Amino acid sequence: MKQNKKIASVLDISQKILKEYNLCDNCLGRLFAKKLGLASNKKLGQRIHKSLKKKSTKCHICKNIFENLHFYLAKIQESSSGYDFKTFLVGATLKPSVLDRDDHIRSQFQMRGVDSIKTNITRELAKQFAKKAKKRSQQLEPDLTITVDFKTESCGVYSKPVFAFGRYVKKTRDIPQKQKPCGNCLGKGCVTCNRHGMVEFDSVEGMICKYLFEKFEAPQVKITWIGGEDSTSLVLGTGRPFFAKIASPKKRNPKLPKKVKADKITIACLKQIGKIPTGPVPFVSKATLLVSTENPIQQEEIEKIEQLNKSTIAIYESSGKRVEKSIHAIRYKVKSENLFYLFLKIDGGVPLKRFIGGDNVFPNISDFISNKSKCETFDFEEVKIVN
Repeated sequence: MKQNKKIASVLDISQKILKEYNLCDNCLGRLFAKKLGLASNKKLGQRIHKSLKKKSTKCHICKNIFENLHFYLAKIQESSSGYDFKTFLVGATLKPSVLDRDDHIRSQFQMRGVDSIKTNITRELAKQFAKKAKKRSQQLEPDLTITVDFKTESCGVYSKPVFAFGRYVKKTRDIPQKQKPCGNCLGKGCVTCNRHGMVEFDSVEGMICKYLFEKFEAPQVKITWIGGEDSTSLVLGTGRPFFAKIASPKKRNPKLPKKVKADKITIACLKQIGKIPTGPVPFVSKATLLVSTENPIQQEEIEKIEQLNKSTIAIYESSGKRVEKSIHAIRYKVKSENLFYLFLKIDGGVPLKRFIGGDNVFPNISDFISNKSKCETFDFEEVKIVN
C-alpha cells in the first residue's frame, strides 16, 4: 500500500515535469530511483513514460548523452590500454549548461536526495567499463583514475603512484648525488625532457631515475634521500638507502632484481613498499675522512680526538636552531705531517666538513687539536637506518 502511494506520487510529479520538459529515460528515472529503491534509472524511466503514455524524445537535461556513451567508453578503453591496474575510478567534466539544467529541475520540483547527472553518467560508464575490462570500480585510492571530458570529447588517465626502497653503491668519484633539472621546465616536466624533469642522467639521482622510468614506464620519479655526499665521495658497503615515489606508472608490479648495474652506480635491495615514511628518517653512518691541517700534526694534540668517542656535538644552523648529534665511535690514523684519516661512526645529518673546519659545530676537530683543519674527502662505508 505504501509503495503504491509512492508510485502514484512519482507519476503525479513526473506528469508535471514532463509538461514542461522532455526528459530521456535515464534522467527521468534518476529523479525517483532512490525514492522507490530501484537500481536502474533507465528501466524506471521507461516505466514512467509508458504509464503516462509519453515518449522519450531529446532530453532537456543531457541532450541524449546516454545514447553516445559507447563513444566515450571507447575513449576510456583506448586511454587506459597499456596500464596495469586492478581498480579504477571514473570521473567526468560536463558542460556547465548540462549541470545548470539538472540543478534547475531538481530545485524547481524540490527533488531532494537525488543523484546528479554527473553521478549518473560516471556510474554508468564505470559499470560498462568494469564489464569490458574485467576490473573493479573503487572510490578510495584506485590504481587508475579516468577523467572523461565531455566538453572536449577527450579522456585523461592518472595512475596512482607506487613507492620503492633501495640502496645505491657508488665506487667512482666525481658523480654528484643530485641531478640538475631541465632548464626549460625547471624539473616540472615538459616535452623537452619527455616529462621527466631532467634531460641528462649523469648523477646518482639521474641514474636511479632513468632505471625506474624504464622499469615502471613512468614519466617522473621523486627521490627521498637518506643523507648525502659530495660528488667526490664514494658510497661503499651495502650502499646508501633511498626512497622513490614513482608517478603515474604504467607498470605497477615489474620484477625487480636484487642488484642491478645502472650506469656508474649499482642499485641494490630494490623493492616496492606501501608508502614513504613521513618526517626525518634517523640513520647512522660509518665514514672515512681525509683531513689536512694548516700546521704540522702534533701527537699530543691529535691524541685528544679519542676523547670525542661516545660524545655529543652541537650544530648551530643559520636559522639559530641548535641540533645535537652523537659520535658513536671515532679514531684516527696519521698519514703524513699534515694529513690524517678520521674514522667515524656518527649520527646522520652531521655536516662533516663543518665538523672538521669548525663552522658552527662544537666541539670540532680544528679546535680540539688546536690546528686549523680541512676535510679533503669523505667516503661512506655504511649507512644504516635506525628503527
